[in-house]
Amino acid sequence: MTGYGEARHQGDALNLSIELRAVNNRYLKITVRAAEPYHLLEPEFEKVIRRTVRRGTLQVHLRCERQTAPQDFRLNAVALASYVEQLRAACKQVGLPDRSDQFLAQILTLPGVVPEPGSLGEHLHEDWPVIERTLEEALARLQTMRQDEGRAMAQELLNHRETIAGHLNRVRGRIPHVSSAFRDRLFERVRTLLNGVDVRLDQSDLIKEVSIFAERSDIAEEVTRLDSHLAQFREFLDDAESPGRKLEFLTQEMFRETNTIGSKAGDVEISRHVVEIKATLEKIREMVQNVE
Repeated sequence: MTGYGEARHQGDALNLSIELRAVNNRYLKITVRAAEPYHLLEPEFEKVIRRTVRRGTLQVHLRCERQTAPQDFRLNAVALASYVEQLRAACKQVGLPDRSDQFLAQILTLPGVVPEPGSLGEHLHEDWPVIERTLEEALARLQTMRQDEGRAMAQELLNHRETIAGHLNRVRGRIPHVSSAFRDRLFERVRTLLNGVDVRLDQSDLIKEVSIFAERSDIAEEVTRLDSHLAQFREFLDDAESPGRKLEFLTQEMFRETNTIGSKAGDVEISRHVVEIKATLEKIREMVQNVE
């Protein structure tokens, strides 16, 4: 299911915002976009998200601004002393006066004397609790939108279920007429073929053929199972704990029963209803792949 969630945090040391965008996907796929070094937190993001979301392609956008503090600026006194001592020794070696104080500005630019202000990587551990709380707030807003969409989807799935139930009722009402219709067709065909031929029609043979057809085309069991699946479909929709995969499996079972009804019935009217049922099941199958 699709959805959007956003949350922000503003503090003395850290300002951040998190945006979540979800689109339909049969599986869960998470992508985190963040500046260095916060992209290293992607495994932690995934752990938190998986506690709430089970299906969908989820894009996470993290924006962080950390305020620098006085302790972030440090002078490497050991490196500075080493460079000054080496400069003095070099001046002494070539017979020049000690001018290390005049070159102090240049010495400060040498590697390692003035490190970069506090590496952000050092703050990942202390920033994560704030990021996690903000992520949970964004997830709560995302889930609210997804739940609204889920309720609308559940109603649409129920409408599709009622459509199938209506066609199934008409199939059930047609069952008693299938054998009699076959009998009438068979009798008419045989009578036409024997017209003008001095051959007597044996009624027992006709009854035998009709009986064989009736046994072969009996779909009462499949209709009963499909009706049971429809009742279970409603129960799964009311299940608050991950009904998506259950509905997906149940839809496959309903397809199987519907195909069997269509192949066994041998009746034009039932075949029409089977086509409508399969078309509706296809709509359901596309939808339940996005249901958690």
